Amino acid sequence: RSLRPAQVSAPLALQPSPASPDGGTKRPGLRALKKMGLTEDEDVRAMLRGSRLCKIRSRTWHKERLYRLQEDGLSVWFQRRIPRAPSQHIFFVQHIEAVREGHQSEGLRRYGGAFAPARCLTIAFKGRRKNLDLAAPTAEEAQRWVRGLAKLRARLDAMSQRERLDHWIHSYLHRADSNQDSKMSFKEIKSLLRMVNVDMNDMYAYRLFKECDHSNNERLEGAEIEEFLRRLLKRPELEEIFSRYSGEDRVLSAPELLEFLEDQGEDGATLARAQQLIQTYELNETAKQHELMTLDGFMMYLLSPEGAALDMAHTCVFQDMGQPLAHYFISSSHNTYLTDSQIGGPSSTEAYVRAFAQGCRCVELDCWEGPGGEPVIYHGHTLTSKILFRDVIQAVRDHAFVLSPYPVILSLENHCGLEQQAAMARHLRTILGDMLVMQALDSQNPEELPSPEKLKGRVLVKGKKLPAAHMEDGRILSDREEEEEEEEEGEEAAEVAEQRRKAKQISPELSALAVYCWATRLRTLNPGPGPPQPYQVSSLSERKAKKFIREAGNSFVRHNARQLTRVYPLGLRMNSANYNPQEMWNSGCQLVALNFQTPGYEMDLNEGRFLINGRCGYVLKPACLRQPDTTFDPECPGPPRTTLTVQVLTAQQLPKLNAEKPSSIVDPLVRVEIHGVPTDCARKETSYVLNNGFNPLWGQTLQFQLRAPELVLVRFVVEDYDTTSPNDFVGQFTLPLNSLKQGYRHIHLLSKDGASLSPATLFVHIHIQRS
Repeated sequence: RSLRPAQVSAPLALQPSPASPDGGTKRPGLRALKKMGLTEDEDVRAMLRGSRLCKIRSRTWHKERLYRLQEDGLSVWFQRRIPRAPSQHIFFVQHIEAVREGHQSEGLRRYGGAFAPARCLTIAFKGRRKNLDLAAPTAEEAQRWVRGLAKLRARLDAMSQRERLDHWIHSYLHRADSNQDSKMSFKEIKSLLRMVNVDMNDMYAYRLFKECDHSNNERLEGAEIEEFLRRLLKRPELEEIFSRYSGEDRVLSAPELLEFLEDQGEDGATLARAQQLIQTYELNETAKQHELMTLDGFMMYLLSPEGAALDMAHTCVFQDMGQPLAHYFISSSHNTYLTDSQIGGPSSTEAYVRAFAQGCRCVELDCWEGPGGEPVIYHGHTLTSKILFRDVIQAVRDHAFVLSPYPVILSLENHCGLEQQAAMARHLRTILGDMLVMQALDSQNPEELPSPEKLKGRVLVKGKKLPAAHMEDGRILSDREEEEEEEEEGEEAAEVAEQRRKAKQISPELSALAVYCWATRLRTLNPGPGPPQPYQVSSLSERKAKKFIREAGNSFVRHNARQLTRVYPLGLRMNSANYNPQEMWNSGCQLVALNFQTPGYEMDLNEGRFLINGRCGYVLKPACLRQPDTTFDPECPGPPRTTLTVQVLTAQQLPKLNAEKPSSIVDPLVRVEIHGVPTDCARKETSYVLNNGFNPLWGQTLQFQLRAPELVLVRFVVEDYDTTSPNDFVGQFTLPLNSLKQGYRHIHLLSKDGASLSPATLFVHIHIQRS
């Protein structure tokens, strides 16, 4: 089967192409939308014509800009006041997190009052890109964009990897066709090759060109172009694997496919399963009728989610959700309100919405006295902006359970006096209503915490508890996280002392809401003589947590098997940098809080840890971290029990790092990192391939010995090798070892911000030997 023509994507010029009177465009790129089944859709046609939408950034900054869907159906071009590089004039549909109608963003609630809600929409992006708040000339035009983007996103989600690749290559083909005559000269073919990140030898490229130029006129057109693309996209390594199982007839029968599945180590490999895969992925109807799989069908299967490195069975909630909360790792955010650094960055309710969209289940609220009796949230004693406590609680109500039904913990760092604490309690009760846990669940065993299953759809408050009600020695509990750090630094200004005095007063109304999460200082790891206190939650700085791990490894693990521990970054990390969360998970700490707004390997590990179990924000800890009498110590995990062997074979369609510079082509290398207990941590890398990000070949084997495999995260990283400076990041993917499938697998790479780099993949062979 030849790749069907898709001729996608208008050139990324600074001006969009003119629309023809019937609402189509003059460019052939529309064939891509036809394949998506959307050319006749009225909303999409309106988006292709373009709309003048008002971009809203502040009370006074309202600017009309032209927005227009590109003909690839995958990107939107927009006008800028000062023209920039072409790549700065588009955004991609696959990078959209959500489209909200009306005044459903902080920006529009604050600054959109002059525009009727029916005319407004917000486009929220994955990663760190700011929201796009827009007002259309009419409500109907706003609805066209809301509906149209929803259809495009749904179609994109439904596209197979092969279709995405088809789209991708044809979009570049269309851009390389400089005179838009649907014919490709050798010069245009060379331009195409540079665009797709390959520096092919001129003689080899010309030979390939001439082999396809059957009309012998130094131009490729129609079927000649398709043949060239088919040769360019050949996967010799897949063909070799296919022929190994298919034999001379070059098709796989169901029994031959079953043999491949068994060699892959697939669970549930049966003849019926092989037949089902043929029906799902084979493209040739005749082959399908005869229960045969061609090379194309085989490639479709290996590029699908079922052929990926991540076990598909782990992408939905598959773990036991009926155990006590302390038995789970819980996705947790530090200084959730910040969108940038903790010194002068803006605070925003949007940061909470974004954290929930990333699967976060424990968010922090840094509460201070505000004007007019209304508590505010910001990073105290800094230049960060302030937001109302009330607005944050509304954001929790509206967004906390969109992606996950499991409980959310509000970690209150309280610096307010009694009056504003009472106001906080009132807002929590009135805004959250029945969502808020205000008393212990019926039939709850007081010796242990309830389960995520029993707390579905509920919000827990982590805060101070009045000592008289629950503490015999009358101590005042404090959850003031940075108290210890600031004492060490000797900061005792009058204002700080006054805030501390207020923070040590506990309002009965707020105290009553701390039902299952009583904030308390962890002074010793030895449980007292009385009954267990599962409801006590300790907050430790990363420094204090590391001290416990180092000096009392097993005791700390046992403590965390009974009750919750929250770990947070040192206050000294002014740029909101993160620490390595793996150290804390090794000891069973549940609430390992990171700055979600700061990308880096630490957030990659967090994404990888919570990638599984339906991305619900709760992951069951290994048995060695849940048993009350466990002997596990992360510093002394015992002898090696598992060998992981990764054969790095090839990569496909790696992104260009400098889209504006045609001659800039990556020299990729692959590094495999092991993150686990200290003795398991390792990193090994391949050599680099010169000037080829399109289809580099390595064929190199990396091997790791593992002592605590149940805690291991495997991070695959692709970098652009540089002899004179640090390598540049290209893409990565992180997942738990226990969710890594064996055999030949594609790894679908992600950007620094966690967005898909589709169609970029790594092709590897995985072997896990357990002793």
